[in-house]
Amino acid sequence: MLEEKNDNLLKADGNLAQDSNESNQSNTETLETAAFAEQNDTAAAKDNNVSPPDEVANNEKTTPSDKQTALDAIADTNAEESEDETLKDRHEIPMQDYETLSMEILVDELKNLVSTEKVMSVKDHIEELKKAFLAKYNHFIEEKKEEFHTENPDSTEEFQYHFPLKVKFDQYYSLYRDNKNNHFKSLQTNLKSNLENRLAIVEELKELINPQENIKDTLKHFNELRERWKNAGPIPKDKYNHVWNNYHFHVENFYDYLHLDREARDLDFKHNLEQKQKIVSRVEELLHEVDVNKAFRELQDLHRIWKEDIGPVSREHRDEIWNQFSDLTKKMHDKREVLFEKLRGSELENLEKKKQIIAEIEVLATIRVNSHSQWLVQIEKVEALRTAFFSTGKVPSEVNEETWAGFKTAVRNFNSFKNSFYKDIKKDQNENLNKKNALVAKAQKLKYSYDFDVTTPIMKQIQEEWKKIGHVPRKYSDKIWKEFKEACNHYFDKLKEQKHDENSEEMQAFDKKKAYLETLREFQLTGDHKTDLDAIKLHIENWKTFGKVPFPRRHIEGKFNKILDALFDKLSLSKKDSDMIRFANRMDNLSESNDTRKLESEKIFIMRKIDEVQNEIFQLENNIQFFANTRNAKKENSIVLEVRKNIAIHKENLDTWKEKLKQLRNLNQE
Repeated sequence: MLEEKNDNLLKADGNLAQDSNESNQSNTETLETAAFAEQNDTAAAKDNNVSPPDEVANNEKTTPSDKQTALDAIADTNAEESEDETLKDRHEIPMQDYETLSMEILVDELKNLVSTEKVMSVKDHIEELKKAFLAKYNHFIEEKKEEFHTENPDSTEEFQYHFPLKVKFDQYYSLYRDNKNNHFKSLQTNLKSNLENRLAIVEELKELINPQENIKDTLKHFNELRERWKNAGPIPKDKYNHVWNNYHFHVENFYDYLHLDREARDLDFKHNLEQKQKIVSRVEELLHEVDVNKAFRELQDLHRIWKEDIGPVSREHRDEIWNQFSDLTKKMHDKREVLFEKLRGSELENLEKKKQIIAEIEVLATIRVNSHSQWLVQIEKVEALRTAFFSTGKVPSEVNEETWAGFKTAVRNFNSFKNSFYKDIKKDQNENLNKKNALVAKAQKLKYSYDFDVTTPIMKQIQEEWKKIGHVPRKYSDKIWKEFKEACNHYFDKLKEQKHDENSEEMQAFDKKKAYLETLREFQLTGDHKTDLDAIKLHIENWKTFGKVPFPRRHIEGKFNKILDALFDKLSLSKKDSDMIRFANRMDNLSESNDTRKLESEKIFIMRKIDEVQNEIFQLENNIQFFANTRNAKKENSIVLEVRKNIAIHKENLDTWKEKLKQLRNLNQE
C-alpha cells in the first residue's frame, strides 16, 4: 500500500509549516506523474506504493523477489475479483478432474454449471471442462474417420459423422458464451462509469492541498471524498492497481502535507494501525489452518481490506507493519506452493501411469492375430487401456499435449494394424453380402405366395442358409437384415393367419366325427358278408369326407379304428383283408395331411419289415434243408411241420407288406 512507501519518496515528516506552496505543488506534480505512469505499475513499491521515476526505472531492471511474487499474485487476483464480485463464488464450487470423466458426464456437468451457477463463477470450470471434452471428442472423431476410410478406401464421399452428444455440448456452451457476453456488456458499462467517477475523486483529492483554505472545511471535504470513494463501485481489473495506487498516494499526501489537526490525524493513524495489527494477527492464525486453499482465499480478502478499507498509518509504523504483513503473506504463499508441489507430484505419478498405458497399447499394435475372435480380445484390451487412460488424473500442463499426442498415435497405430486384417476379410464380407442380397430377393419374391405347402419349406430353407452365411460389411448389416426380416415376417404372418383359419375348419371336422362315432356305434351287421363289407367301406369313406381334426384331438381316429376292428372281427374277414383296409384308411389320412415326412417314414418301415420277413423265411427254409439231409428225412416230424407252418405264415405276411408298399408307392405317384 502507499502508506508503506520509502521515505526518500517524500522528504517531509508530515509538518508542512516549513514548506512553501511552491514546493508542495512541485512535489505533488512529480509524484502524480510517477503514480499515473501506467507502465510503471508493475514496479510499484511495497504495498502498491508508487516510487519516483528514477527508482521505478531501477526496479524495472530487477527480478521481483519471492515476497513480491506472492504479493503480486494476491494483488492480481483481488483486481480480477474487484472487477466482478461473482468471481469470488468460484472458490466455493469444486473443480473436478474433468479429464477422468466420460463425454456423457461432461455434458451433464456442463448443463448443470450453466443452468445453476453464476456465469463468471464457473468460467474456469467450464474452460477446463471444455478442454477435456474436446480432447476426447477429437480423438473419437479421428477414430471414426479412420474407420470410414478403411471401410470405403475408394469412396469419394466426404466423411461426415453426426454425434448428438457434441450437439448438446455446443448448445450448452453457446448458452454459456451468450450469458458471459451479456454479463460483460452490462459490466463494462458500469466499470467505465465507475472508473471515471474514481478518477474524478482523485482529481478532487489533489485539489485539497491548499494551505489557504480552512482546515475544518478541507477535512470535511476530504471525508466526503473518502465516502464517495468507498461507494464508487468496481472498475476494470487492468486499472485497479493503478487507480488505487494513485488514490492512496494522494490520501497519504493529504495526511502528510496538509495542515491537519495533529490530534485528529494521529487518532486516525492509531485506528488504522489497530485494524492492520488485527489483520496481521489473523494471518498468523491462518498459518495454522489445515485447509491451505481456504486460508489463502481469506488472506486475499485481508489484502483487499488492507488496501481498500483501511487508511494510512503514521510514518514511524508504516514499514514495520507492512513488513510484518508481507512476511506472513510470503509464508502463506510458501505453504500454498508446498501444496502445489504435492499436486504436481501426483500429476507426475499420473504421467508415468499414462506413459505405461501408451506403451502397452504400442505393444498390442505389434501382436498379429489371425481371427475375428482373437481381434475382439485385442480390441477389448485396448478399450480397457483407453478407459484407464481417461480415468487417470491430470498430468503436468507442460506435457499434457505431448501425452495426448502419444496416446492418440498409439491408438491410431493399433487401429491401422487391426484394419489391415479386416481389409483382407472385406472381400469375403462383400461375397457374403451378395449371397444375402440373393436370399433377400428370393424371400421378397415368395412373401406374397399363398401356396403354403410348397413355399413354407423353401422359406425355412432360406432362413437356414442365411444363418450359415458370415458377416457382411457393417454399413450394410442393419439394412439388409431389416429387409430380410420384413420379407420373412410378411410370409409367416400370412401362414399364421391361414393356420388359424384351418384350425377353425379342423374343429368343425372334429365335431362332425364325434357325432358320427355315435352313429357308427349303433351300426349292426346284417349277416350278408358282401353287404356288410360294403357298408363298412362306406362308413370309412364318409369318415374321410369330414377332413382333418386338430392335432391335440387326433385320439378320435383311434376310437374310430377300434370300432372298425370290432366290425371286422364280427365280419370274419381274413386278417390280410382287414389289415389292408385299415392300412389304406391310415394312408389316406396321412396323404390328406400332406405329411410327407411321415409317409416317407412309413415307407422305410415297410421296406425294413419286408427285409426282416424275407430273412426269416430264408432262415426257416435253411432249417428245412437241414432236416432233409438227415436219416429220418422221409419222416417229417412235428418240428418240421411247425417250421413249414411258420414259413407259410411269414409268406402270407410278406405278401401283405408288399401289397402295403405297392399302395404306398402308388399314393406317392398320385
